[in-house]
Amino acid sequence: MTKVLVTGMSGTGKSSVLRVLATRGHRTVDTDTDRWSRWVTLPDGSADWIWRERAIGDLLAGHRTGNLFVAGCKSNQGGFYPLFDQVVLLSAPAEVLLRRVAARTDNPYGKRPEERAAILRYVATVEPLLRATATVEIDTSAPLGEVVARLETLAGG
Repeated sequence: MTKVLVTGMSGTGKSSVLRVLATRGHRTVDTDTDRWSRWVTLPDGSADWIWRERAIGDLLAGHRTGNLFVAGCKSNQGGFYPLFDQVVLLSAPAEVLLRRVAARTDNPYGKRPEERAAILRYVATVEPLLRATATVEIDTSAPLGEVVARLETLAGG
């Protein structure tokens, strides 16, 4: 009953690995939905898309069997790290991220110039923080099957 957080910047492949893991019988949760996340206004007036603390807490506390892979990258996720067995940072070179977000059809984020600039800014500012707190980092320049196999190994399967 291993619980794995899969985190990383836009374009690292979080959604792709979840899709494959789900086809292999694992429980997967993409937290980029209103069920798991919500918008808040920060003191400076900017918006932040954070986890719904109760929903995520209940999800993790209620998981009893099999492996659970939770994907997301939220500013409040660190408070949940003790509830995960592994915190896995997916990473890839910036040019790979930008190429992926430009090509994907299931998520519009990253198509606009200001969003692409934000991704590069987050790679420089947020990714190092994630790297410092992750238990493992996986470079998703590797084939998707290899990335999924590493995640399954980390989960003990």
